[in-house]
Amino acid sequence: MDKTYNNKAWLLVLPVFVLVALSAIIPIMTVVNYSVQDTFGNNEFFWAGTEWFQDVLNSERFWNSLSRNLLFSFIILCIEIPLGIGIALCMPKKGPWVPVCLVLMALPLLIPWNVVGTIWQIFGRADIGLLGHTLDAIGVDYNYTSNIFDAWVTIIVMDVWHWTSLVVLLCYAGLASIPDAYYQAARIDGASKWSVFRFIQLPKLRGVLIIAFLLRFMDSFMIYTEPFVLTGGGPGNSTTFMSIDLVKQAIGQFDLGPAAAMSLIYQLIIILICYVFFTVMSHTGADKPEQGAAE
Repeated sequence: MDKTYNNKAWLLVLPVFVLVALSAIIPIMTVVNYSVQDTFGNNEFFWAGTEWFQDVLNSERFWNSLSRNLLFSFIILCIEIPLGIGIALCMPKKGPWVPVCLVLMALPLLIPWNVVGTIWQIFGRADIGLLGHTLDAIGVDYNYTSNIFDAWVTIIVMDVWHWTSLVVLLCYAGLASIPDAYYQAARIDGASKWSVFRFIQLPKLRGVLIIAFLLRFMDSFMIYTEPFVLTGGGPGNSTTFMSIDLVKQAIGQFDLGPAAAMSLIYQLIIILICYVFFTVMSHTGADKPEQGAAE
């Protein structure tokens, strides 16, 4: 018997799709317009073609900021993903402490980005900040405004403190969705905790980890507010990521053509890397048979 589908419900969602499409397409078309034209003011534009794209790709400034972005995202993923999994595994699965732990984990995510930067800016100061004053008291020469290593460590720790909770909540939800039958079978087989994690929990978390990887990569690769408030891109240009460099070029220098070309290249890089992440993680690490979990 053939099934008939009623697609009239899509008409209710259509206005939302139209509004989202317009809010996305219009700004992008404006950026595209600036990226292929030049202007000397008075709203007069001259065709420039791919000149701005060539200038950006041949610019050492662009490649330096891109390398800083990639390094930062790589460090963040290497820290936050394993740390988030570990914290989620240690959280209680039942009892009155479950909502308490979930609320505590969600608190950093509720703090606005500019407030996070301001908190750590004050926190790291040697005169009034708890962290800076403590390190100075024990003899550690810490200054995130003049030392490149200290600036990087502070930004990384700040991001880990702010966003690890997202990975924790995602992993905790994935762990909570695993049926108890898997754990019962593992106990019958005498499987160790490591075997349970390797053959049951980790494969079942694959879908959740894909989401966590993509979200954290996109957020870390597009980071702007926190490092801008904390260091302003310094010392020197050591923490000037692509987003900060883009704003400086577009607003500070008012070079709209190169900034528009850079923003389109920036967007393309994010899309390509996310596509590679999703493709690789979707086609590897398939669920393994749990019956081989016992050691």
